[in-house]
Amino acid sequence: MGKLDGRVVLVTGAARGQGEQEARLFVEEGAEVVVADVLDEQGETLVKELGPRARYVHLDVSREGDWAAAVEAAKEAYGKVDGLVNNAGILRFNALVDTPLDEFMQVVQVNQVGVFLGIKAVAPEIEAAGGGTVVNTASYTGVTGMAYVGAYSATKHAIVGLTRVAALELAAKGIRVNAVCPGAIDTAMSNPALLDPAATDAGPATGSAAGPASASEAASDAVAGLYRKLVPLGRIGRAEEVARLALFLSCEDSSYITGQPFVIDGGWLAGVSAM
Repeated sequence: MGKLDGRVVLVTGAARGQGEQEARLFVEEGAEVVVADVLDEQGETLVKELGPRARYVHLDVSREGDWAAAVEAAKEAYGKVDGLVNNAGILRFNALVDTPLDEFMQVVQVNQVGVFLGIKAVAPEIEAAGGGTVVNTASYTGVTGMAYVGAYSATKHAIVGLTRVAALELAAKGIRVNAVCPGAIDTAMSNPALLDPAATDAGPATGSAAGPASASEAASDAVAGLYRKLVPLGRIGRAEEVARLALFLSCEDSSYITGQPFVIDGGWLAGVSAM
């Protein structure tokens, strides 16, 4: 018996990283999973590996029409949707006063508007299915501040607020809504060196005579070293650890929890150590 037997869950940004791990775990726990992303090749490859209980749909979370199409595809494949993980998001680094409006709005459209449209599109389907869950991906920067990620932090604060409002409005419809708030997680968002050079607009790391592979490894090591110093548990988090939290919030283990942000950051927000 899996914790999600009989459930149909749509996961956004599921072609790689944190969303991929959520899709994998949810299938392992018995769910039928709609893998939604704009990375078509990676998404299709993943569902082939996961088998008949996974289906890929192209979904730009900032487009309302894409959401309608994704919901219809999910219902066509599995007959219902009773779970949503709003995982898709983007991160841009910039000083607040140097951030172009276009860049700020791009982050808002994906992170904040994407979550709003997801709830709007999927909540009626969850209600029709007899109830279920929504898990929104916020961030530990959604409950505190962090320099040079103003647009990102603003959208993650907004997601925490949307989570609380949705929990209040949807509770009577049998829908629980919660948020995961990851700290530093070892995915391409926190560690761009994990990306294939062709897949990132940052391009390959430079400055190493050993070539791109060595430069990428050096950058990855530098990121890991940074978090060993910053995080009380002494390491960067793993995507599968966040996936397990999303699973908890999507199954009956959390049946009396709604409207809450759950920080998963290795103790980063606990305080400052003098040692």
